[in-house]
Amino acid sequence: MKQFNLITICIVSAMMLLSIQTNAQLTTPEGSQRAQVMQRVGITNITIDYGRPSVKEREIWGKLVPYGYNNLGFGTSKAAPWRAGANSNSTITFTHDVKIEGKDIKAGTYGLHIALKEDGGATVIFSNNSTSWGSYFYDEKEDALRVDVKTKETAHTEMLTFLFPNVEANSAIAALRWEKKEIPFKIEVDVKNVVMAGIKNDLRNSAGFTQTNWDNAANYAFNAGELDQALEWVNASISGNFFSKETFANLSLKSQILAKQGKTAEAMTFVDKAAKLGSTTQIFRLGTGLISLGQKDKALVILKDNVKNSKGAWPSNYGLAKAYSATGDYKNAIKAINTSLANAPDRFKGRLNGDLEKLKNGKDIN
Repeated sequence: MKQFNLITICIVSAMMLLSIQTNAQLTTPEGSQRAQVMQRVGITNITIDYGRPSVKEREIWGKLVPYGYNNLGFGTSKAAPWRAGANSNSTITFTHDVKIEGKDIKAGTYGLHIALKEDGGATVIFSNNSTSWGSYFYDEKEDALRVDVKTKETAHTEMLTFLFPNVEANSAIAALRWEKKEIPFKIEVDVKNVVMAGIKNDLRNSAGFTQTNWDNAANYAFNAGELDQALEWVNASISGNFFSKETFANLSLKSQILAKQGKTAEAMTFVDKAAKLGSTTQIFRLGTGLISLGQKDKALVILKDNVKNSKGAWPSNYGLAKAYSATGDYKNAIKAINTSLANAPDRFKGRLNGDLEKLKNGKDIN
């Protein structure tokens, strides 16, 4: 019995040792360092994660990276593209739906592969499988999207690099550069609709319990040209909710929305309400905004009242000068700007003197 127990203990100990040896792994650097690059377009993050091999005087294109689809001699794929990097899958992640080279792809993380062509083109492949090792287990049935692009010749890049060489308000160019080749592809984001959808969702959550968030939402919608939605949101800020109240910000914004909708008379009633709540500087901006909308006479009334209510503060007289100038009354505009100059801080006097010279030469300062 004792001998049996001893044998059992030895076997169990050996199995435990084998288990420890099997499961234990050391963390050591990869031969090709891992890297990650992210670009935001609007509020959409685009993140590429990849391994960075070096050229090391090797022949890259058509040799180390073969053209087309190949049997790599390992794994299940018999027609594998290049893994667009080294080691495990290169991946690309979109936090919202986007278009790549004009084609739709959903938000998510994708395995990133490239099939290089000998004629200077390439097929960029986005696979629903983002967790495999390289392209050894690539299966075209798992493709989410394929796009064809043209490659470019570029200066030598020793370490494989993904970057975003061109970024605009609604799009970005992502590009792989290695050796003397660049493989670019365009990513487009419907920024306005992404943001609008996000705002609608946010206002249903805790953010919707704060009045300023409704003002900010209405401002975004107004600037995006979504006037009906902007009006709905600013109305919620003004009345009907526990946090609602009339402020200079929401009343003046509502006047702008109504003016854009062609409801000029109604817009002016909200200008009057806003003018009673604004500071000297806010009313200056309100008045000059009216000038830009072509409401010169209304601007003159608002900016005259601003001078009275602010006891002649310099910005109010400057605003009045702009209002007189807009109506062609340069004589009174010069008088108002001289009054403003007498009290303005030195850092503003250069601008005021410049406008004064324009008025003296019969030129509008708006």
